[in-house]
Amino acid sequence: MGESWFQREFLNARRLTFNILFYGLHFGLFAYGWYSQETNEKLKALNALTWSVWTSRGAGLVLALDGGLILIPMLRNVIRVVRPKLQWLFPADENIWFHRQVAYSMAFWSMVHTTAHYVNFFNVERTQVRKQIALQIHYTQPGGITGHFMLLIMVLMYGTAHHKIRNQCFEAFWYTHHLAFFFMLGIYTHATGCFVRDSTDPDYISSFPFYSTEHCLGYLSWRFIIWPGILYFGERVWREIRARRATRLSKVLVHPSGAMELRIVKPSFKYVAGQWLFVQIPELSQWQWHPFTITSAPEDPYVSIHIRQVGDWTRSLGDRLGVGPSVVAAMTQDAMKGAEKDEKGLRGDFVELDSSTGVSLPAVRIDGPYGAPAEDVFNVEVAVLIGAGIGVTPFASILKHIWYRQKRGNLGTLRRVEFFWVCRDAPSFGWFQSLLSEVEAAQADPNFLRINIYLTQKIGEDMLWNIAVNDAGAEYDPLTLLRTRTMFGRPDWMSIYGQMRQAIESGQYIPGSKSQLKTKVGTYFCGPSVLAKAIKEATVHHSCENVDFSFAKEHF
Repeated sequence: MGESWFQREFLNARRLTFNILFYGLHFGLFAYGWYSQETNEKLKALNALTWSVWTSRGAGLVLALDGGLILIPMLRNVIRVVRPKLQWLFPADENIWFHRQVAYSMAFWSMVHTTAHYVNFFNVERTQVRKQIALQIHYTQPGGITGHFMLLIMVLMYGTAHHKIRNQCFEAFWYTHHLAFFFMLGIYTHATGCFVRDSTDPDYISSFPFYSTEHCLGYLSWRFIIWPGILYFGERVWREIRARRATRLSKVLVHPSGAMELRIVKPSFKYVAGQWLFVQIPELSQWQWHPFTITSAPEDPYVSIHIRQVGDWTRSLGDRLGVGPSVVAAMTQDAMKGAEKDEKGLRGDFVELDSSTGVSLPAVRIDGPYGAPAEDVFNVEVAVLIGAGIGVTPFASILKHIWYRQKRGNLGTLRRVEFFWVCRDAPSFGWFQSLLSEVEAAQADPNFLRINIYLTQKIGEDMLWNIAVNDAGAEYDPLTLLRTRTMFGRPDWMSIYGQMRQAIESGQYIPGSKSQLKTKVGTYFCGPSVLAKAIKEATVHHSCENVDFSFAKEHF
């Protein structure tokens, strides 16, 4: 039995430490907010509302903290700079996960804060501690107006952030998440209503924050939480300036199964293998930026990404280039025939689009690069690269870069590479079969790089017959056209890592290694969470005194 969601999220050592610190801080702030309100003599009249006002004040203080934290994981450029230096201190690659934890906390404390305030407004009208009735506080005063406005934005943002909606209609998620700008304005101005005061009437002033700090006794939290907002706004401005630098789409290659390879020329763009970027095509949308992994190596004269036609935006791009579903279907059908290598050593055909073919390529803008776990492959002795389907894209860049560094004799501590590609269908092998062929052929040491390809598709009789005929006595695998043979079915990760650990400990895996020395084996994965869970369980299970298996998953 594998670990449950509760064990993974709450009982894992690192997550348990995080939860104790994170939620401990939140409940501690809530208790402080409750206590400071209850014991404040200046607010004696307001304290006649008893527990409801104490609860709303405590939850309000916690929400102020979350309002500052929510933007920090989105400071992508800051994270990219500090990541190599502070990776040991905090999981910089899990910034989206941390962003979600803050969002969950904000949702919970918003419910507590709002519920307490509804009780407050009822009690305000009942006790006559304010001149206004509850409806007036709700809908005519700044605190009530901004509060309800933020709740509406939260409903829209949280509703469209669900993974099913995000996967099926990314545009809804993208546009509603940009309401965060107005949400943050609401947080910074929420206290301008001067609800917490030591007098019957609010003490307004003409300058920001529009209330007197002498009689309006709020926490003044905006003075602290506004700084992440300023940093985030500055970063977005910088990203816009950087994205507008000279960029040109030089060529598009369309492979079987609809994977489009965009080759982009941008002299000002510098990156490290394994990183990713955002892409915008103004002709399709002026506002949408979509994340993609870089598949070229830093040594290449262009920046390339692979895009699969699975959503509205990607299909619109395929139609714009004239390689929509009908063209892709014909290419896929040809690839399924299992043809032998052509004179270039490649499988099947691909459509090449550039100015020489008479196709006008759209303008493109790119923003990035941004850091990813796979950057660290040269800091371990054994790198295990695992891609599922289109999740293989980060390792195209990594494998190319390893190839270039092999030529220069500069591999750092890296002694061996295990590459796994798990595919559902055979045509997908055409995505970068040429790269794998070149890397495989260039290996002076056959033990340095081992390619493992798994096909999980149910094989029909026609394909089975083609494989049997073409594989008999052939030098190359009939599906991938590599020397490495394709394996069928799903990999048994427990067995794979067990055999790797046994080989390392016996000194047979890495030439010259000794069993008493600890070997670092880094696993870098890109693909679905279900597969990630199985792989991570295998790495944790087989880590021991002599072999340290680590696991990192790519997140966007």
